[in-house]
Amino acid sequence: MSELRYMRPQLLEAIARNTLKKYDYTLILGNEAVSVPIEDIIESLGLSLEYQFIRKNGRILGETVFVDDYIPLYNATTKKYELVFMERGTIIIDASLLRNRKDGRLRFTCAHELAHWLIHQELYCGSGDTAAMHKSISKSSDADKHIERQADMLASALLLPICQVKRAFYRVTGYDRIERLAAQFGVSNQAMEIRLKEHNLI
Repeated sequence: MSELRYMRPQLLEAIARNTLKKYDYTLILGNEAVSVPIEDIIESLGLSLEYQFIRKNGRILGETVFVDDYIPLYNATTKKYELVFMERGTIIIDASLLRNRKDGRLRFTCAHELAHWLIHQELYCGSGDTAAMHKSISKSSDADKHIERQADMLASALLLPICQVKRAFYRVTGYDRIERLAAQFGVSNQAMEIRLKEHNLI
């Protein structure tokens, strides 16, 4: 794996803005904040989305393929692992996330894996590794944690463009403001709360 490059939060925000503007500038500049169509954006970039069971224990939620390769995936029917050929530019999302699309985890995982593609190709290309989103990275190395943190930050910026979040924040009031904003943007309450705190809105 190549050397990890430090990226300032402002750079990640700029990458997110540019990615969204190229797809549809109204996601940044429109009058109404909407749920970012992250799956459509992924496919518009020429990437493939695959919904497969990645591991039996469900610990890996997503995986990004940087080189054509055979990837071990769990077959829920045969209850065995199989090597499945995946082309470069394939984002694999664990099929278990399709069961409940409303909790925001599916969309965040899609955005997280897209983030790996946008900023971590040089780390993984030629290494034989894939970038994978785990439910918990507490046992990972410091470098892995930093890579995942970068992907999380960019994923948040993609799903929650801050100019739209601020606009919506000042239009929505009440004790359930976070829940209503989260529903409007199609993210979890936790993701919305973190984003608001990062920008000193709460």
